[in-house]
Amino acid sequence: MAVVAATALATPLLLGAAPGHGHGHGPGHGHKPSTPGKDAAALARELVKKSSAHDAHRHLRKFQSIADRNDGHRAAGSPGHEASAAYIEKLMKKAGYKVTRQTFSFTYTETLAQKLSVVEPGQRDVEVHAMTYTTSTPEGGITAALVDTPADADGTPGCTAADYSAEVKDAVALIERGGCSFAEKQAAAAEAGAVGAIIYNNTEGALSGTLGEAGAGRVPTGGVTQAEGKALAADAAKGAKVSLEIRQLQEERETDNLLAETRGGNADRTVMLGAHLDSVTEGAGINDNGSGSAGLVEVALNLADATNQNRPGKHGKAGEPRNKVRFAWWSAEENGLLGSEHYVGKLSEKQRGQIPAYLNFDMIASPNAAQFVFDGDDSDGVGEGPGPEGSAQIERDITAFLDRQGKPHEGTDFDGRSDYGPFVEAGIPAGGTFTGAEGLKTEEQAKRYGGTAGKAYDPCYHTACDDLKNISMKAFDTNIDVIAHAVGTYAHDLSSLSEPVKQKAAPKAQRHQGEGHAHGHHHGLTE
Repeated sequence: MAVVAATALATPLLLGAAPGHGHGHGPGHGHKPSTPGKDAAALARELVKKSSAHDAHRHLRKFQSIADRNDGHRAAGSPGHEASAAYIEKLMKKAGYKVTRQTFSFTYTETLAQKLSVVEPGQRDVEVHAMTYTTSTPEGGITAALVDTPADADGTPGCTAADYSAEVKDAVALIERGGCSFAEKQAAAAEAGAVGAIIYNNTEGALSGTLGEAGAGRVPTGGVTQAEGKALAADAAKGAKVSLEIRQLQEERETDNLLAETRGGNADRTVMLGAHLDSVTEGAGINDNGSGSAGLVEVALNLADATNQNRPGKHGKAGEPRNKVRFAWWSAEENGLLGSEHYVGKLSEKQRGQIPAYLNFDMIASPNAAQFVFDGDDSDGVGEGPGPEGSAQIERDITAFLDRQGKPHEGTDFDGRSDYGPFVEAGIPAGGTFTGAEGLKTEEQAKRYGGTAGKAYDPCYHTACDDLKNISMKAFDTNIDVIAHAVGTYAHDLSSLSEPVKQKAAPKAQRHQGEGHAHGHHHGLTE
């Protein structure tokens, strides 16, 4: 599919390099013919200068106030998400964009209870995260024996019913992550007779995952840290009993993707930038992903101002964009990339071929930030392979800009856990930036970026404390500049997307980052 889509993209990519193609109202208009390159450079400079974290912070304040009025969150299918979308929709319409909503149905989930306690031997509480689409315990929970799942020879613990001992019948199964999906593990535990499943991480950090789709749940299932998992295994060896209460509301609801595009520009060359607007139900989602959403809003407003988008027929200093620019605020990302999947699934082959680049911005202001750029050429050699043809060029363009700004950066894998995933699967070139989720900052990264080694990039990931205090303004500003530069450049000139990329090996300090998805963005984490 990637080959087909890349072939379809070849023509629009080459057109982007044609001097004077489209509207030529750029700097020097009336003296020298403007060129895409000159207009791109002028617009990129203007947008980077105008776009700041300070100005974008007002949108974060708005998202926080919306969450405060709506049960503390802005989750897809909730009044908080609808109010967030309405806020952006109003701004984009006023700025002159063509604004559309794309409605789709999904299974709304809201965790009502997630409690785990060892009741004997001794008593202690354990932090547990309910897996999305889990089945529920009765109110008040269940009390049962805890039975550890032994390691197996092929490194797939708990993936088949045969992996479980006979003692797991009517017990809660403790299972190490790895080898197969969470859904397969809890289903196999259910086949073996378990009444609940606790999956513990195989790397450091919390485990907040999903069973993949509504209806997949067989037994109440939660995730715990690696350290808690090992402590529970020791308890299980002493004949432990646990109390487990996991309850989750699940119901069909409707929600909307919000799209805003320039009225002018060649539709055969539609550059897309996206961020998910929904939060989890646990909190306001100011970093995840108010930050990416606010960054796109601010740059979109500045693009409209710079090009007089809201006054058709008049052109700003940097000229009406030659290429169409489309901004997207996705919904239900936290439920498994459902908004972006719906959007990409509705594109015809021709429409896919009209998108030479999709840039994703999800969590761009983590308080203990590292600066990650999606590894389009797979030069890091970690996890998944390279993105579709053109992805390496997007990565190079972003890293070259960061280099010129004197900002350190490193690669992160296309692990498919944010909204670039459906675009990559459809063969559309993708890229973007990310500042880290629940993974832990290394000593090397602390030296490179500042912050605290051994602490999560975002200690408030998927929790109630992801509020206005949970933001690095420095990281926010850096990544808003990345957005501004990309928008300004690609609005006029796509020629860099067809220029060969020189392969270079990543420094050793960077190559090992992300093994086991240590800094991966675990939305939609299924295994």
